[in-house]
Amino acid sequence: MRLLRTYRKSIKIEALTSIFLLIATISALFIYNTSLKDMYDYILNDIYIVNEFSIHMFINEFLMSIFFLVAGLEIKAEILHGNLSSFKKASFPVFASIGGVIVPALIFIFINRNSQFLSGFCIPISTDIAFAVGIFILFSNKFNPALKVFLLSLAVVDDLISIAFIAFVYSLDINFTYLIISFSILITLIIANKLFKIESIIYYLISGLCLWYFVNLSGVHSTISGIILAIAIPSKSYTCRKSTLDRLQCLLVPINSLFIIPLFAFANTGIELTYNIDLSSAKPLYMGIILGLSVGKPLGIMLFCYLGNLLKFTEKPKNISWMAIFFVSLIAGIGFTMSIFVSELAFIHNLTLINIAKMAILISASISIAASFITISIYIYVCKLKNKTTNLTSKYLIS
Repeated sequence: MRLLRTYRKSIKIEALTSIFLLIATISALFIYNTSLKDMYDYILNDIYIVNEFSIHMFINEFLMSIFFLVAGLEIKAEILHGNLSSFKKASFPVFASIGGVIVPALIFIFINRNSQFLSGFCIPISTDIAFAVGIFILFSNKFNPALKVFLLSLAVVDDLISIAFIAFVYSLDINFTYLIISFSILITLIIANKLFKIESIIYYLISGLCLWYFVNLSGVHSTISGIILAIAIPSKSYTCRKSTLDRLQCLLVPINSLFIIPLFAFANTGIELTYNIDLSSAKPLYMGIILGLSVGKPLGIMLFCYLGNLLKFTEKPKNISWMAIFFVSLIAGIGFTMSIFVSELAFIHNLTLINIAKMAILISASISIAASFITISIYIYVCKLKNKTTNLTSKYLIS
């Protein structure tokens, strides 16, 4: 269970990430609604690093490739050695994740079935792991530790599904020449790993930079290069005590959590709250996002967990109650980083729709956070009263 061990070691980093995310979001909202707005726009969109590659593009297309590389490494570690390494271990969180993707998407599609906003159906399908873990940590001494395993496993599968949608739904016209070159680089990296047993982090990062360049030219969204690179990273150690995968995680997880994710939030949550937008014409869009995330996520997770358990496709862990799963489903409704990222892709040429989508994401995240906090607090209070009345004590009130 390498992924979960990694998270146990870096749980403070995840908590700090949620704080940085909150600070970055509030800062961007404040700046964008003051006289500093023009400077914010100028720095992000009018300062170019190379040719027409702006700072905003650098963050969203290059730095987010590192974000996806970290996600890919975590998914790979979990599939090879962790809680997704066998059907028995994986089935319950996988069912939960599938429900947490399908139901929000269906809600969005139903609401937007006659609108022009259908391309945004992937916006409400993702869970923000940083915020989710942040809420979990607030009540960690009351939660059964098995719930953390369930939440993290659910989030990993959720990321995998979201990444697949991004690769197939939001890629542009495909240039097969560059796609073949990208595939050739991947094959070369796999050969370097399996045949020549190369373990140099520098080698894989430089090769990954070349991979990113050609994937970007191919028309497939460049961030997918991070997932592709993760496939080739050695998960076994040939000469060192730690594998290249483990060493790369140790290197990139702090950078990703404390720098890239907050920076992405800062660069993408600049929303003019007083902007004169005709929200009535975009009602299906923001209602689809809000209901998809704050209602669809918990509903989908609970529904698929219950049906999977009822029909014997999977089995609920005996040390986790249905009430505990419900609490986790509320937390999983906090969509932020990936949802904002997808909104940028879905409405890439329409800034107004992107802003409306981002406002809806912020509103739904606030609703999910409030619902999680209030529901869990009330339940803990009732449990304490019950334990006091019956003279019973329990280390974990939510299990």
